[in-house]
Amino acid sequence: MPLLEIRKVSRRFGDLKALDDVSLSIEAGEFFTLVGPSGCGKTTLLRMIAGFDEPDDGELLLDGRLLAGISPEKRPVHTVFQSYALFPHLSVAQNVAFPLEMAGVGRDERRRRLAEALALVALTDKAERYPNELSGGQKQRVALARSLIDQPRVLLLDEPLAALDAKLREQIQGELIALQRKIGITFVFVTHSQQEALALSQRIAVMNQGRIEQIGAPAEIYNYPKNRFVADFIGTINLLPVEVREAAADHLRLFASGLGDLVGPPAATARPGQHGVLALRPEQVGIVAGVPAQELGNHFQGRVRDYLYLGDVTVYKVALDNGVIVEALVANSLPGPTRFLERGDPVGIAWRRDAGVYLHD
Repeated sequence: MPLLEIRKVSRRFGDLKALDDVSLSIEAGEFFTLVGPSGCGKTTLLRMIAGFDEPDDGELLLDGRLLAGISPEKRPVHTVFQSYALFPHLSVAQNVAFPLEMAGVGRDERRRRLAEALALVALTDKAERYPNELSGGQKQRVALARSLIDQPRVLLLDEPLAALDAKLREQIQGELIALQRKIGITFVFVTHSQQEALALSQRIAVMNQGRIEQIGAPAEIYNYPKNRFVADFIGTINLLPVEVREAAADHLRLFASGLGDLVGPPAATARPGQHGVLALRPEQVGIVAGVPAQELGNHFQGRVRDYLYLGDVTVYKVALDNGVIVEALVANSLPGPTRFLERGDPVGIAWRRDAGVYLHD
């Protein structure tokens, strides 16, 4: 039986449907992420799990028990917020131990569990400091320790890393993964960052306009999006408009206006005459100066329109003869200064016959 079940949950605010018939199950010990654009309903769903809001329709169950009517403080659920929500007049130790004091836990047990919680987030030496003496990353660790000290069944994390700079956010991401694996508590993480969702999660639910578009492991979501929204929202992708000419068991033959025939991987729902897009990740597209590699199956000529140097990789935007812009990613792995293809240079692009995924309209 799943630890947490959301069954056909809906929530309305006037004419706005914040959640629309949402159902999902989360297993014990899972790192589960809700991702989507602002206003998609992910925080509303998190608030319902925490008990700060109730659904208009549907039900939520924890360990098979209905959560309706159970107040937030009586649920074995804690929330870590983006703002940390620390008490500025209390020390780190006092902030972390606060839930145990409120629960009436004895002094000796409090000390033991406080020591464990501080050690867990590597803040033992900061126990007597106050929040204004800590860095952003340290404040986030204090908030985590406080939420974990009374061993909740579920830890909810509402964009907890959004206020951190990029390098610190990456560091805390690694610490979160290690922490969750060590303690085994179920994490439900909310973010609008696709990269964060892919890096942290065991499974992801992609949300849009109050509905769940797709649930799956990060690699499944990234490589096999179910529709255009998921393909376009998770990472960068090329969407080439095509018509299906042939749907065979091992391939699709597609036609792109102004380019001609393409070959793509098979798709169970594809039918001849159907219109859609070939969704192709930039790292699946090869780019060379001059003539593209014929053996890759799909090869076209174009010119470099622009490029973006990102340090480890360079992303090229190539304008094909029909005006379509295709992005190609090149790893900057050779020693010495990076050499760039210049704007206006004639280039060839190519990709394998089994690359990408076909999505019909």
